[in-house]
Formats: sequence, C-alpha cells, structure tokens
Amino acid sequence: MEYHDLQKTRVGDLREMMKQHCPEVVGVVGMKKEELVDALAAKLGIEKPHKHVAFGLGKRKIKAEIKELRVKRQAALEAKDYGELSKQRRLIHRRKRKLRRMMQLS
Repeated sequence: MEYHDLQKTRVGDLREMMKQHCPEVVGVVGMKKEELVDALAAKLGIEKPHKHVAFGLGKRKIKAEIKELRVKRQAALEAKDYGELSKQRRLIHRRKRKLRRMMQLS
C-alpha cells in the first residue's frame, strides 16, 4: 500500500486499520483523516511524498491573462460574435485549469 492509497481510503476504513495495526493508540475516533493517514503511514513504514514547490510559474501572469481574456470575451458577447466568444471562453477555461494544476502541485 502506498501513501496515495491511504489518502483515498475512507475515514471509517482508516480507523479500522488503526485499531488493527496500532491498538495502543487512544482517541482514534476523534482523529481527522490527515492525522490517521500520517499515523498509519508512520506505523507501516510508508514514506510521505514531498510536495513539489513550483516557483516562478507565473501565477500573476496567468491571472492577468485571464482578466484580458474576460475583456475580450465580453467584447465578443456584445458584438454577437459567437465564434470568438467560444474561443475566448475556451482559452479562459484552459488558463484556469493550468492555474489549478499549479496550485495542486505546490
């Protein structure tokens, strides 16, 4: 079992695993999921993966691009240019997804 598998496991199942592997631990019912996962990983000898810190990817730049694209989208909407409107909406969507992926990595 890997750390990622532990994170996907339901809290009830994690509590049962804690009772099996660590019967000496008190207060399992009151523990949060993160605490359960960390304790189980330590007990089972599973390494916690390091977070990848993404510096200099340009969060501000992407947000500025999104603002510009919103202005273009609004202009296309007012001009009733639906082809351009669709294009701008798709570009905004892509930038937002890129931004979310960046935040997930960091």
